Amino acid sequence: MTPPAGMGNRLLAALPASDLDLLRSEFEIIALDQDAVLSRAGDAIAYVFFPHSGAISLMIDMADGHTVGTAVIGREGAVGTLAVLGPSPSAITAVVRAAGTAARIPASRFHALFDRSPAIRRLVQSHIRALLIQFQLGSACNALHPVEARMARWLLQLRDRVDHDVLPLTQQALSQILGVRRTTVTLLMRKLRERGAIRSDRRGLIEIDPARLAAAACECHNVMHLEVEEMFAMHPARSRAEAPREGRRSPGIKSGGAL
Repeated sequence: MTPPAGMGNRLLAALPASDLDLLRSEFEIIALDQDAVLSRAGDAIAYVFFPHSGAISLMIDMADGHTVGTAVIGREGAVGTLAVLGPSPSAITAVVRAAGTAARIPASRFHALFDRSPAIRRLVQSHIRALLIQFQLGSACNALHPVEARMARWLLQLRDRVDHDVLPLTQQALSQILGVRRTTVTLLMRKLRERGAIRSDRRGLIEIDPARLAAAACECHNVMHLEVEEMFAMHPARSRAEAPREGRRSPGIKSGGAL
């Protein structure tokens, strides 16, 4: 199936038409079903996914069975781009949290086109840089910020990707993302409801109040959001409709630091 010209993915929309055409013939449009696993830790990266819609969480699986989310990807990014570093097992498990669609390309073909196109290389390198900063900031957030603020931050990140105040998310999924017990999530949901940050929590659906939830979240949500927008600001080939919103970086975070 041939993808539409606009692709629906901001990374692809930022590419010059000639470089997008290199990828276009290789793409397959697929459905992203909720809870589907796109890649598992320890498995070779078989495909690179460019979401048009939906949200995917990147998870670390611990030996004792615990999990924790490290990043979330939507139409602003891609899953599997680290395959350009060479054939190696995936370090993360990618799970669809909100259903959508994506353009999928075999990792081997994407690696070949990455080597061929300077524009694809530049854009993917910027994306990987933004993703690594999300990993770094997420690690610091997990260590330093209260779990209630972290949960609010994750809900806002998911809301950014689905662009809707009703999130298709279970408390079990939240417990996996946060790396806490289900009973802890239930307690936190009650606290956020009391603050008006969550309007309702029906089975498999969480309705949020974005403004009040933002007041409960740590500053990491804004910093991560601005990091993504800076990435697109670096690439003038982006479409006018996708131009980044103005914003200033938190003074406590500097880009381009050592990894």
